Amino acid sequence: MTDPQDDERDDADEALGDAERQAAVFTHTRRARRKELAEDYVELIDDLIEANGEARLVEIARRMGVTHMTASKAVARLQRDGLVTTRPYRSIFLTGKGRKMALRSRRRHQIVLDFLKTIGVSDETAMRDAEGIEHHVSEETLRAFTRISEGDGAASPPRAERRPLSIAQHGDERIDPYAWLRAGNWQDAMRDPSVLPDDIREHLEAENDHTRAVMEPLQGLTERLVQEMRARIKEDDTTAPAPDGPFSYYTRFVTGGEHPVFCRRNGEGEETVLLDGNLLAEDRPYCRIAACTHSPDHTLIAYAVDLSGSEDYALAFRDARSGADLADRIERTAGDVVWANDSRTVFYTVRDENARPRWVYRRSLGGEPELVYEEPDPGFFLNVGKTQSGRFILLDSHDHTAGEIRLVDADRPESPPRLVAARRPDVEYSLGDQGERLLILTNDRGAEDFRIAAAPLDASDPGVWDDLVPHRPGCLILQLLLFRDWIVRLEREDGLPRIVVRALETGEEHAIAFDEEAYSLGILPGFEYATDTLRFAYASPTTPSHVYDYDMAERTRRLLRKQEVPSGHDPEDYRTRRLAATAPDGEEVPVTLLYRADLEFSPPPPCLLYGYGAYGMSIPAGFSTSRLSLVDRGFVYAIAHIRGGTDRGYRWYRTGKLAGKTNSFDDFIAAGRHLAAEGYAGGIVAHGGSAGGLLVGAATNRAPDLFRAVLAEVPFVDVLNTMSDPSLPLTPPEWPEWGNPIEDEEAFRRIAAYSPYENVAPTSYPDIFATAGISDPRVTYWEPAKWIAALRETVEGEPVLLLRTNMTAGHGGASGRFKTLHELAELYAFALSRFGITG
Repeated sequence: MTDPQDDERDDADEALGDAERQAAVFTHTRRARRKELAEDYVELIDDLIEANGEARLVEIARRMGVTHMTASKAVARLQRDGLVTTRPYRSIFLTGKGRKMALRSRRRHQIVLDFLKTIGVSDETAMRDAEGIEHHVSEETLRAFTRISEGDGAASPPRAERRPLSIAQHGDERIDPYAWLRAGNWQDAMRDPSVLPDDIREHLEAENDHTRAVMEPLQGLTERLVQEMRARIKEDDTTAPAPDGPFSYYTRFVTGGEHPVFCRRNGEGEETVLLDGNLLAEDRPYCRIAACTHSPDHTLIAYAVDLSGSEDYALAFRDARSGADLADRIERTAGDVVWANDSRTVFYTVRDENARPRWVYRRSLGGEPELVYEEPDPGFFLNVGKTQSGRFILLDSHDHTAGEIRLVDADRPESPPRLVAARRPDVEYSLGDQGERLLILTNDRGAEDFRIAAAPLDASDPGVWDDLVPHRPGCLILQLLLFRDWIVRLEREDGLPRIVVRALETGEEHAIAFDEEAYSLGILPGFEYATDTLRFAYASPTTPSHVYDYDMAERTRRLLRKQEVPSGHDPEDYRTRRLAATAPDGEEVPVTLLYRADLEFSPPPPCLLYGYGAYGMSIPAGFSTSRLSLVDRGFVYAIAHIRGGTDRGYRWYRTGKLAGKTNSFDDFIAAGRHLAAEGYAGGIVAHGGSAGGLLVGAATNRAPDLFRAVLAEVPFVDVLNTMSDPSLPLTPPEWPEWGNPIEDEEAFRRIAAYSPYENVAPTSYPDIFATAGISDPRVTYWEPAKWIAALRETVEGEPVLLLRTNMTAGHGGASGRFKTLHELAELYAFALSRFGITG
């Protein structure tokens, strides 16, 4: 039995609690009203700055519908609160604090607007109501609005039918329920997607429909990102002309044009258009030009074009003077072509039925093709090239760890190729000629970071390859370029590149380097051999690309071209840092950061962490206009220079492949945790493509709680099945990178333990957006399709899992410089929205 007095006390306490809660509500409302006006002004000032480069008081008053005096008082309050600064002639600009408020306000507005539209409110009413509601909603309410807009308001995700396939391998049996997504006629479907089986096409299109439905509320943000990215591209851009005898050759773009226009000028400055990529691509959904190269006598050009994304290139020829195409046309090439010095004979590679470059042919225009060399090993690729001197045509057979080169006298194209040195396990080499000797860049004799050797032209014994530039452990030689009087090399030490110029006559060397904490540097080979001019390009995450001509004799440089950002870019507005994260085994993993100079780190900002980590490819610390759309919205953009690349020398690559592959994943996870611990990441979006897609897929399986979202572009996620299928284009050539699970049980078990598709776990996962290309010969479309299907079937909770398959493109996505922007903008919109940023 209860005491009535206790009931009275309970009622009084409840009434008091109600009164306190009511007071708190009114206090919150009053604060929101006071803040509402400031946010409206700040958001308007931000809009005016974006549109006009500045905000003026008279325009603020007009847009707000108030008097000049009222607007002046409001701006004075904003200045006292540290939200704006004023400059001469009454221009008004936002401070870092003010810009942050504007971004928060725009984000809330977009979330409310999307929610109102999702529940059926008309566009006009939603726009009007959102202006009031946006100032009075909590983060909890905003998250609920977002879930409804992006989840409940979208169609249910498609579920791929399970058709279990039993696979026996090395005494184990595994079930692959989605193996049926690999078309039996995949070779034909890559070249002609219309022959794709109906059930597979219907599933991929259902996935695309679902992705469109989920992304529909973010369409406004996506388009805004596209507009920003496009505004940073100089539409009528031109490369620096490269001299070659009586002409200078260059590429330019026209305003609105998607594709390059290949041109030349004569000594009088008269331009000739050699090939207009926009005309070539007219009325075609896909068009990519791999080569456009002129004959030594400047009368003809050869060009290679892929019209499907399958990387099957048709080779065609054109009269450089009349612009008329010749009757000669060669199909199924790999896209590389070299002219012999007679200007009538070309060398090119042809692909086999598994899309591998297998044969080198030569053909005199108007004649029949003649086989020059057939590569007998399905694990080796072929390509053709030419030495800088123009004296030899190169036939290069290679995989990822070994190779061999044959030379053909470019003056006698009918002569048989001569082998320089036979392939040996784990020995790589490239070369050029200088006078009566070969200069060879090689990793033989234990030179892990490569050395430069000299040998007689006719030397076939690597034992006579004498040191010119000895091996220096930790200093990786990346490239060798030869001139008549100079030897140039690009090398990297302690993560930073430099160019070293060596005088042939004296042997004296000097270096070209820069002072930024992180930057990229690249040699740009030209057409001329007997010259003192070296062309190179420099950029950093904050500094747009600069192209220089460097006089090697005088040691002076001349700026030829500076990348323009039409919408404006001030490097001082951004900061670059280089950090080191500690991996589980104690290795220091470099991490490059880019963020705004006025970014506030309390609370920690969102972060996009990018990685690749395969094939010895390093990710240069270069400039990207697209990244700025994330950074300008408060993101930290980070690049993890993980093992599998060569950022810290060849050892860094060697210890991130085969048995060391998991080091790549551990490095990436360590980078993410370091960024979070140091306050650079309040939430991480993992981003990787191709082999980088394997990276983010495996890292997500291992540490799903580390990431807020994952962007996986054409991800290599079905590693075990792909490496067990020798019919696929890249499988035999990739065994030195990943291992051969068909013949090697240890490799089988190693890959099975990390392959993302086989290791999806029944636990909570971040939101994931994956992409694919229907004609992709490198990472086949079914890999991401199977992965997303497995994730939907297995993971706990309801993460957003999206797959977008480009039904008219391959590995590189859409062709055309602007069409590609939409694909990236959609990924960035997805990433931004994970943090509630929708404006």
